[in-house]
Amino acid sequence: MEGASGDCLYIIIPAYNEAVNIPAVAREWHEVVAKTAHGSRLVIINDGSKDNTKEILESLREELPLLHPITKPNGGHGSTVLYGYDYAMKNGADFVFQTDSDGQTLPAEFWPFWEHRHEYAAQIGHRNRRKDGFSRVFVTKTLKFVLWFVFRISVTDANTPFRLIRTDILRKYVPKIPENFNLSNVMLTVCLLRFKEKVRFIPITFRPRQGGVNSINLPKIFRIGWQAIKDFRRIKKELAKE
Repeated sequence: MEGASGDCLYIIIPAYNEAVNIPAVAREWHEVVAKTAHGSRLVIINDGSKDNTKEILESLREELPLLHPITKPNGGHGSTVLYGYDYAMKNGADFVFQTDSDGQTLPAEFWPFWEHRHEYAAQIGHRNRRKDGFSRVFVTKTLKFVLWFVFRISVTDANTPFRLIRTDILRKYVPKIPENFNLSNVMLTVCLLRFKEKVRFIPITFRPRQGGVNSINLPKIFRIGWQAIKDFRRIKKELAKE
């Protein structure tokens, strides 16, 4: 599926302590990016992992020529996603697709997004077949309530790590998100809806984590959530000025 001019795709994947999952994830998503336009890249960002994620990524470079592994100091998932968006914008991407490194998303479900890439500012997955446990479902439902309470925006799944966005749209809204913000994709979704961009939500499959241990536990989720409510209110005031 060769892309036309202006279809350069960067797939952005943050990774932290994903030595178990990263070989399969890199190979699966490399197959996807290899079928798109010339110049497309698979960018996996090692967020200061304490295991051998970095070494594994480096060892895959010869096998996967479109893979660009990057290592940076640990900053958390949200800041790593923003780092990836910024990298794609600076390096000539026309479209950016973001997913995660734990193997929960299906590369085969990317293609319906890609086929409609010119019709929407952004396309975001909706995890309606979610298999990663009650606590994560609870967090998603709570987040939906919080976003309605703060922004009066109704969105079922604002934080899905399965989203295709035009780079010109990222340039408009990434600067509005605070640096190192934990829930950067949530705020990006809020901006897209608040400023009435053309967004499509598509149901996707969300498998159980394919291996390793999730670095987020419930106490950490509650700490992030409480901070997010305060941050959302502050950001809302800033957005209201525009």
